[in-house]
Amino acid sequence: MDDIRKVAVIGAGVMGAGIAAHVANAGVPVVLLDIVPEGAKNRNAIAEGAVAKLLKADPAPFMHKGAAKLVTTGNTEDHLDLLGECDWIVEAVIENLEIKQDLYKRIEAKRKKGSIVSSNTSTIPLHDLTKGLPDSFAKDFLVTHFFNPPRYMRLLELVAGAKTRPDAVETMRRFGDVMLGKGVVDCKDTPGFIANRIGTFWIQCSVSEAFTGGLTVEEADAVIGKPMGIPKTGVFGLMDLVGIDLMPHVASSMLRTLPENDGYRAIYREFDLIKKMITDGYTGRKGKGGFYRINRDGGKKVKESINLQTGDYAPSEKARLECVSASRKGGLRALVEHPDKGGQYAWSVLGQTLAYTAALVPEIADDIHAVDEGMKLGYAWKYGPFELIDRLGPKWFAEKLAAEGKPVPELLTKVGDGTFYRVHEGKPQVFGTDGAYHDIVRPEGVLLLSDIKLRSEPVAKNGSASLWDIGDGVLCLEFHTKMNSIDAGIMTMIGTALKTVPKGGYKALVVHNEGSNFSVGANVGLALFVANIAAWPEVENMIGQGQQTYKALKYAPFPVVGAPSGMALGGGCEILLHCDSIQAHAETYTGLVEVGVGVIPGWGGCKEMLLRWTKNPKGPQGPMAGVGKVFEMVSTAYVAKSAAEAKAALIIRPDDGITMNRDRLLADAKARALALAEGYQPPEEPEIVLPGPTGETAMGMAVDDFRRSGMATPHDVTVSKALARVLAGGDTDITDVMTEDDVLTLEREAFMSLLRTQETLARIEHMLATGKPLRN
Repeated sequence: MDDIRKVAVIGAGVMGAGIAAHVANAGVPVVLLDIVPEGAKNRNAIAEGAVAKLLKADPAPFMHKGAAKLVTTGNTEDHLDLLGECDWIVEAVIENLEIKQDLYKRIEAKRKKGSIVSSNTSTIPLHDLTKGLPDSFAKDFLVTHFFNPPRYMRLLELVAGAKTRPDAVETMRRFGDVMLGKGVVDCKDTPGFIANRIGTFWIQCSVSEAFTGGLTVEEADAVIGKPMGIPKTGVFGLMDLVGIDLMPHVASSMLRTLPENDGYRAIYREFDLIKKMITDGYTGRKGKGGFYRINRDGGKKVKESINLQTGDYAPSEKARLECVSASRKGGLRALVEHPDKGGQYAWSVLGQTLAYTAALVPEIADDIHAVDEGMKLGYAWKYGPFELIDRLGPKWFAEKLAAEGKPVPELLTKVGDGTFYRVHEGKPQVFGTDGAYHDIVRPEGVLLLSDIKLRSEPVAKNGSASLWDIGDGVLCLEFHTKMNSIDAGIMTMIGTALKTVPKGGYKALVVHNEGSNFSVGANVGLALFVANIAAWPEVENMIGQGQQTYKALKYAPFPVVGAPSGMALGGGCEILLHCDSIQAHAETYTGLVEVGVGVIPGWGGCKEMLLRWTKNPKGPQGPMAGVGKVFEMVSTAYVAKSAAEAKAALIIRPDDGITMNRDRLLADAKARALALAEGYQPPEEPEIVLPGPTGETAMGMAVDDFRRSGMATPHDVTVSKALARVLAGGDTDITDVMTEDDVLTLEREAFMSLLRTQETLARIEHMLATGKPLRN
């Protein structure tokens, strides 16, 4: 990675600016250039305007606003000399070959020797881009195709030319993987590369078959979505998201570059309804609406969808198809074999898409694993095309195609009675185009818990959590409840880990899982049940057990490293706060959100945040400064939207680590744990000094001001004042010293008093029913 210390991006449009922001997220300085607008007084207006938009965008392209300071803006007339300082130059200008090649000639004159130049194109073949350019340029040139938005979409397609030097490819692969956090997939120089070649066919097929089969958009999305392991947006929701007006441009590009006999040409159709929608401004979420829209009926928001036959909008109705219900029990095969119109639609779309994909290997990629990774990372499919074929059964799929008189791809014939993926001697393998199975080799520095599970049994396990030996004397504590919510089973397994590590001769513990979210917090449904039967001693015992379990984890005789990704909320955040160190995935969203259900953090979250902020030498000083900051965050249910933001909030400490690539998170956390294990000594219990009643009064006055201005509801006031008492230290005095247990007692008392209120029970019920907080 030391080969790339500074980057330039030329083209400050949506993609170019997004790429520049993500390079800055990696801590690498980046130059962002664009043309000089005609007649502009500010010659850097386009690039500067792009950065200004990035800072306002939601979802945020920058992981922390401070990353914008790493972006230097300029223009292509005055600042091309800056390219001489850059190790990688990315071209992201308009998809026009003449314009690109003219720019490459200017880049060649300014860049330093050995610097890498790449294009973000997905429509112009690489061999056309370098045609007529000197070999000195061609050997340093490749395609780096990002997906939008670059921060959030994990796929990076890498395309090398015949003359591209191998070390340039390896440098970009390593930088894209480790520094940018991408799943880097090697593609061949073919139209659309991998993901868009298949994705464009899939979208076209899904839309065409919905029109032909007489499905509603809700029915089509219900079939295409969850039953197939595709995001719940389905296909019509996806088009609304990316922009319906984008699709004709993509289709035009594919038709211009695809071979004459390509299957896409056979299914391509234009629809008058879609043309009219674009003309009338119904281009999706960015326009007046799309296949779905939000209409206001008497002040009430009503979700509507378009009738594909008439073009009229009507209130959306939930799809009710027997095939979808059948798939919940019988899986993918039950879906496509069901005789209702949804089942027929599912087979028509899936059969054509998977057969098309199987016929493209090895044209678009050397192995099927690359194809599957491309669709999973680029289109967020849960299963890649060949994994879907395995779920259907390759032999069954081939026989069904043959029975319908359709061509059977050679690869399907080769795999025969087998499957495209298998586990052999504890190792995952993939079927190759040579007819043999090959080990799936992970890049150096990648350690996946899923791979460990293939070759070993858990050290301990219950219905909620497991302990795994991940090698070198380190255990991994894995949650596996629904959404990884914290329950009694997880608490029990933490207790088991506390005994097993020292007794088993292990050195350290890592808390990690590969779920979509690290943990959404405590199982509030259980708390509601116990509260509804007025089993208050049981509730208090549950809170006390959690407090003591987390505290025991903090003072364990071995290091504990938290390794979160996704959401780590409430009790999930609290377990991280009690770890010796955190190695977080860059896309970790964490915070103490308990006020949303009418309680306060009860498992030591208040205590740990107070310690972070009141003992922070670089933070605000004085008896109320740190306390006030914690009150501000907890009372508003603040959630950091990245690991970088979590560091700024001191949820993650300044010396904790951040991993950009999620596949590298466990290995990085394990390395951190082993480093801490050398001469490890548990932390000493701190002394805590809090402001007492005067601090409680000050925070209470701030809450009253919010209530008078209409920014706080009556129960917000009740919850916030209970929180204020805890954070102020109850009846303590600024001259008194408190212990951790003193603060835990205050947490527990406040939690129990709030849980006994009808307003808090209503908040919990509403959250469980709707997934949204109740403002009461």
